Amino acid sequence: MGNTLAQPRLESSPLVLPAWKNLLGWTSALLLALLFLVAGVWKLTEPYEAASRMIQAKVPAPLGLFTAVSFGIAETFAALLLVIPRFRRWGAILIGLMLIAFMLYIGYFYDALRGEECSCFPWLKRAVGPGFFIGDGIMLLMALAAGWWTRPSEGLRGAFLALGAISVFAMASFGINFQRQNGAKAPDSIMVDGSQLSLGSGRAFLYFFDPECSHCLMAGRELAKHKWPSDIALIAVPTVNPQFAKGFLQDTGMEKKFRISTDLEKLKAAFPFTAGPYAVAVEHGHQKQSFLQFEAAEPAATLKKIGFIANE
Repeated sequence: MGNTLAQPRLESSPLVLPAWKNLLGWTSALLLALLFLVAGVWKLTEPYEAASRMIQAKVPAPLGLFTAVSFGIAETFAALLLVIPRFRRWGAILIGLMLIAFMLYIGYFYDALRGEECSCFPWLKRAVGPGFFIGDGIMLLMALAAGWWTRPSEGLRGAFLALGAISVFAMASFGINFQRQNGAKAPDSIMVDGSQLSLGSGRAFLYFFDPECSHCLMAGRELAKHKWPSDIALIAVPTVNPQFAKGFLQDTGMEKKFRISTDLEKLKAAFPFTAGPYAVAVEHGHQKQSFLQFEAAEPAATLKKIGFIANE
């Protein structure tokens, strides 16, 4: 039939915006994507460290690791969505929801967390206070600009494939970290109070701390209360400002039981970690257990289980 009318295919037309809106939308999207990508990948590649910081921020200890990995997946996924224009609105919505949820959470625990580091981003030091809400409010406005001044998102299948790939990476990274937490070889010897101490035989407990860290201080006070067997070498290792180490041991009550080592780099090469408080139980020259959780019943419960402290 010669007079048939061709039906045009309906396609989404490109969104035409003023140049300043387009620039602001792109800038907001890319900056947020960078922030959340770094934060998410850090949580996925250092899940135990991230879990420790989550627990310090009042997340229940049994949920710390699950929360860290879940947020790592969500943040990495949202960052990826933001940099792809056809997924950008979904990414902006996801980031906006996370920011709102985080502000509500910090607001609920504000009195307990005020002045503490929020532990949101690994390299960015932000204390909980009025400035924290201002900063997150600015990021929320950026998410609004990135999501509003872009075309509607489409392509659920592609987005779910990206989420699946990130989840597989998260599980692989967790497996590697799980293996890394146990069995590492300790240095043959380290310098302790001016003399060499062998780690190749016997047992040792290494506590890594920042002398100016409030969480390290509280953890140190708890460690000082335990009944340690006499055959365990108790070593305190400052991660920064070693000149304050003796004062830290005095403030925590650890000075009668722990000695100080300044071989941080040698020990950190054997037992990688990001920041204190952190501890390692060493037996016969190898890592028996590592400790990132210093809240609630830990690390006392695990120390008892492996025979490093006596029942009190």
